[in-house]
Order: sequence, then structure tokens, then C-alpha cells
Amino acid sequence: MQDQQENNRQDWKKVFNYRLIVKNIPFILFLAGLAVLYIYNGHYADKLIRKISSTEKNIKELQYEYKSIKSEVIFRSKASELAKAVVPMGLKELRVAPLVIVDSSANKKED
Repeated sequence: MQDQQENNRQDWKKVFNYRLIVKNIPFILFLAGLAVLYIYNGHYADKLIRKISSTEKNIKELQYEYKSIKSEVIFRSKASELAKAVVPMGLKELRVAPLVIVDSSANKKED
């Protein structure tokens, strides 16, 4: 039993030999670089998702504001609302048709 445990330890020592570790340092550094890039990509994606969510929220708020202002403008531009708005200025809505003025001197020059 002890011999088997001792053999297992020696096997592990062979696998994690100093020369083997030194030989594979470039690969280990490559893996470490990939890990850093993977972590950075995750953080960047989270940041981008939060930014997109914030922008969507702002767009919805601006759409609601646009719709409410548009409906208010349409309401205020109705003829009845315009008539009510100009009464304090002393303007009144015409009750009779407007008169057409014809320049008689223009007709004489054509003849």
C-alpha cells in the first residue's frame, strides 16, 4: 500500500517536473492572457448592455414626451381653440364673408 502511494507521488513529481514547467511558460502565459481577455470581454459586454438599456429608457421617455406635445399642439391648433386664445387680444372670428376688392385701373390698362 505504501509502495503504491510512493509510486503515485513519484508519478506526480515526474509530471510537474521543473523543466517541463519552464518549457511550457509561453503556453501558460498565453492561457493567462486568454483568461484576462475573457474577463475583460465579460465586463465590457455588461457595461454595453447597461448602456443600451439606459438609452432605450431615454428613447421611450422622449417618445412619450413627443406624443404628449404633439397631441397638445393638435388640440391648440383647432379653430375653436384658436378663437378662444385670440379673444384677449381683441380679435374676433368673422361672421360674414370677406369682401373682394377689384382694382378698376388694372382692367383699363388691359383694354
